Formats: sequence, structure tokens, C-alpha cells
Amino acid sequence: MAAGRIQTDGRLLADMVAQSAEVLAFTGAGISTECGVPDFRSPDSAWKRHPPIPFDAFLASQDARLEAWRRKFAMDDLYAGAQPGRGHAALARLHAAGKMPALITQNIDGLHQRSGIADANVIELHGNGTYAHCLDCGGRHELQTVRAGIGATGAPPSCACGGMVKSATVSFGQPMPRAAMLRARSATLSCDLFIVIGSSLLVQPAASFPLLAKENGARLVLVNREATPLDAAADLILRGDIGDLLDPLWRHSGSRPQASEKTPL
Repeated sequence: MAAGRIQTDGRLLADMVAQSAEVLAFTGAGISTECGVPDFRSPDSAWKRHPPIPFDAFLASQDARLEAWRRKFAMDDLYAGAQPGRGHAALARLHAAGKMPALITQNIDGLHQRSGIADANVIELHGNGTYAHCLDCGGRHELQTVRAGIGATGAPPSCACGGMVKSATVSFGQPMPRAAMLRARSATLSCDLFIVIGSSLLVQPAASFPLLAKENGARLVLVNREATPLDAAADLILRGDIGDLLDPLWRHSGSRPQASEKTPL
């Protein structure tokens, strides 16, 4: 990787966006940390204290299901007040301007939807942690109802159909959502600029999409605090605070917001 490709000025990315016909963003935990949502890999991450229960254990044991829900609610309580940050807002403006039809995310916090991007245009590879669903019929269950039920009965939730109810996230050992993976592939092959934001690119198969975009002729930009396995393939690498680096995108997506529109940290 040539040293010149590693930059700290987000205006270079803004210029690439302006030159592109279709942008696709691929976001990881790093875009949400300024919002108070912990990432998974930091040494002091709250996920280390409340690690997710593997899918096979969840299925096998009622005690494991109860513990999974205890850990889920403990994590939810840590970032219950999280609001979309500057990075989410910048991407929402790109989407509203028609520059970015959809985005791919590894995150489960729902902050892209809360920033104004319709749920149908957010491709969630690892599911969504803001609600639960039945593993049999797929029916949606609200977390407030699930939590109240566990408190009242001391038993893990079940659906009216008899199926197990689980957070609508993809746990370790659980199959990746086929529809989301197919949509992500289609979006990847359609873009001419693929921007990775706040992802270590260590989790497969999700991390295969940036390389697929590059192989298909798209330019690849990595916006991250640390090195990734795909640095050598990138056309541009931006190091630094993600909110600061994405801030220049405002000038390519409408008028710049007033200070009050920036999310308090």
C-alpha cells in the first residue's frame, strides 16, 4: 500500500462520491461508537462481559435461552439512549439525494433506519437487535413484551405457534440470512464506489463484499481507525474519527445541517 493512499482528509472521499454514479456503503461497529454503542473487539468492550450465547446452545437449553435474554437486555440498557451520529446522518443525506440507493450493515442497532433510511433500503447481514422473532413462523415480537413476560414467568418466551422466540440477530453458529446476502451481492455488483466504514473486515462471509466490488471494477475506500486485511486492495484509506471524515459528504448531499442537527454524543 502506497503511503499516499492513507489520508486523513475526508474531502478526498467527497470528491470520489461526486464522481461516482452509484455509491454503496458497508458499515460496521465503528460508525456507531460515537453514539455510545460498544464495538465488539475493543479490550474493554461490554460485549466481553456479556458475550452472546451461541445458537446451538440457545436451541438446546432453556437455561441458555434465559441467559441469552439476560445478556441481551444488559447490553440494551447500556446504549438505550443511542441516537444516530454524524456518520449515519451523512449516509442518510447521500441516500436521500439518490446517490446511494441502499447500504449494507453488519450492525444490529437500527441506527441507519432511525437516521431516515427506510428499512427496505438497509441490508442487515447480522439481523436487527431492536425486536425479536419466532424461529419457526417468523412472527415479530416486541422486546418490551418479551422482557415483561420473562419477568412475570421466569421462563424464556415462546410464540403462539409454539416456536422459540429469539432476538432478531444472527448469533454465532446461526445461518446467515439468505435474502440479505443475495441483496448485498446484487448491490455490490451494481455500485461503482464501495465505501467500508468502521469495519475490521474480519468477519466472514460479510467481509467478502468489498473485495467482490473491487474485482467487479468499483473503487474501494476504507474508512477505519485501524488497518484491515483489505488495505492493499483499497484505492483510498482514511484514518481518523469517522464522524469527522464523513462530515465533508454533506456538501454533496444538500445543505449542511445546523449544529443542532448533529447528534449529541
